[in-house]
Amino acid sequence: MANLSGASPPRAAFVIPGDLSLPTGGYGYDRRILARLPSYGVDVHHVALPGSFPFPGAEDLAVTEAVLAGLDADQVLLIDGLAYGAMGFDLINRIRQPIVALCHHPLALEAGLDEARRAQLKLSEHNALARARHVIVTSPMTARILREDFGVAEDRIMVAEPGTDRAARAKGCGTPPHLLAVGAIVPRKGYDVLIRALTPLSDRPWTLTIVGPVRDESLQASLEAQIIDAGLQSRVRMAGGRSDAELDEIYSTADIFVMPSLFEGYGMVLGEAMARGLPIVCTTGGAAAETAPNAAALKVPPGDAAAFSTAVARLLDDGNLRACMADAAWSAGLMLPSWDDAAKRIAAVLKSVARGLER
Repeated sequence: MANLSGASPPRAAFVIPGDLSLPTGGYGYDRRILARLPSYGVDVHHVALPGSFPFPGAEDLAVTEAVLAGLDADQVLLIDGLAYGAMGFDLINRIRQPIVALCHHPLALEAGLDEARRAQLKLSEHNALARARHVIVTSPMTARILREDFGVAEDRIMVAEPGTDRAARAKGCGTPPHLLAVGAIVPRKGYDVLIRALTPLSDRPWTLTIVGPVRDESLQASLEAQIIDAGLQSRVRMAGGRSDAELDEIYSTADIFVMPSLFEGYGMVLGEAMARGLPIVCTTGGAAAETAPNAAALKVPPGDAAAFSTAVARLLDDGNLRACMADAAWSAGLMLPSWDDAAKRIAAVLKSVARGLER
């Protein structure tokens, strides 16, 4: 998609906190969009911010302001919401460039926050979003939340759902069935709920692999202790973060995908599971309820270990149901949007804002 108009492409800076190479859904989204925007006529470069967001100290905020002040005024800033919602209104109000915010999910909906911190993040993000020219979100659910709870006008929101790479259908293990969960070790992912759900199912054959980088060391230690207390150490493997190739291999051996998240802005791993034809047990937390069709997923309320246990038991006990849901997942996976679809939509927003600078 080369620029054939002869005019210089609009310039943009994609501002992202922390280590962009980390194997998380949010960073994966950012990497894919960053790589594809030039193909859709946007001259974009990556600008790194401190990794302490969304809880930056005064020194990191000062660094952030200096970095942004050093960028040219004639470019659009696409700022990842992990940083943008926590920068503080005073800093944001001093930014010279037009801002497009990327909101994976509202910061205040992260699990494990005390009420004071939750209220502070909601106010901070509310004020920040009011300053953005446009807000890009990753699901219709997040768009509704921003309209209803953050006062963002509908005409300022654009949905760019994550893409899903086509993949080979999972071969599985068969006996014992291999359960797979993918996501960073943070409270919002609900892994403690998953272990509670699987504990009563120790009379059935199964194994579980949890793949995801450790973002919370104390939670990792707590989960390891929980697994030992439940007597599941021979059944459950916490595999840590893995490369794309390693994760592909693990997906290929899975029979059932499980996602116990308390809230998801989209749930990219559900798309990955469907692309491999895996039957799913997931929660209805946030957009997860809408990402996977009912024919491919058994869905339970977030945090309900008993309901999650019952759903997993149904799939373990009923091979025909498992096969039907696997077929439904495979069919749904073939219909998921591509990363080029998402990049094209985001590029259109950035170009629109850039045209406003030229007037």
